[in-house]
Amino acid sequence: MSTIARELGISFGTSPTGPLNAITDVSGVAIGHRTIRAGDLNTGVSAVLPHGGNMYRNKVLAACDVINGFGKSTGLMQVDELGSIETPILLTNTFGVGTCANALIRAAVLENPDIGRETSTVNPVVMECNDGHLSDIQALAVTEDDARAALATAASGPVAEGNVGAGTGMSCFGFKGGIGTASRRIELAGSAHHVGVLVLTNFGRAGDLVLPDGRRPDPRSRREAEKGSVIVILATDIAMEHRQLKRVVRRCGAGLARLGAYWGHGSGDIALGFSTAQTFDHDERADFVSISALNENRIDRLFRAAAEATEEAVVNSMCAAEVMHGRAGHVRPSLADWLREQG
Repeated sequence: MSTIARELGISFGTSPTGPLNAITDVSGVAIGHRTIRAGDLNTGVSAVLPHGGNMYRNKVLAACDVINGFGKSTGLMQVDELGSIETPILLTNTFGVGTCANALIRAAVLENPDIGRETSTVNPVVMECNDGHLSDIQALAVTEDDARAALATAASGPVAEGNVGAGTGMSCFGFKGGIGTASRRIELAGSAHHVGVLVLTNFGRAGDLVLPDGRRPDPRSRREAEKGSVIVILATDIAMEHRQLKRVVRRCGAGLARLGAYWGHGSGDIALGFSTAQTFDHDERADFVSISALNENRIDRLFRAAAEATEEAVVNSMCAAEVMHGRAGHVRPSLADWLREQG
């Protein structure tokens, strides 16, 4: 169970967590990482699989919210237009987007040889943050093999956090950032459902971080303009239609704002969500299909869950991350170390 920040005395909101307090509390979701550490290279790839089947043939409902669009992600335009995802989601550094997209395309074509010939092309979804402060981003180190390795290691259960995968070289509020996760449990129609979040954190001005108890950790680093990024992936097993899911995904931004983020000019802040409650057949033949949707009078529960889980996932990413000495002598301290020093 992801209790990293909680073990350091930080509490978050009022909603109960899922059993793992992770995005993998949503059944079927799997996470994998490929970490690259060599000399000035501190980078990698993280993979999010909404389910273990053929994603192209069985798409999941999806929606995205571009909080601030200073980013180079690919595939979001079609997600917003069609309301579905048809590949796994890969996270990486800014210059690895094209490489990871090619890896997803090759994997989809291998599994579906009719792509681009007898049927439509495929929309790879790759999202990014710039890890150039701690890693030599100009080396273009991420390869298609790295992307495939992240996909191959994807598993349900506990999620590795901190300096792993795409989060290896990321920074957050002047501290070391990285991968973080959290979840919330919601009772609906007599059953337990979950909203899970996974974040890639590379945003926030040093000195602006505000913890839930009001403390303002100071990494003692130079105050610079906000020019990082954060990617939030939200997963849920709650049935919704596209408009409802987009409303829920938008509330991830509230979790970022609680921590002191203001989504600066140079920050790429993007939230992408999907629901596993139902899949959509690429080869559907019926003229009409049935779609389950949430009673909108219950949606506030999901809004709160999205905000709380995002807030906690961000802090977990920093608490799990160890101090890093990176490219050109740059250093990012650990938030966990700062908290321990405060007693």
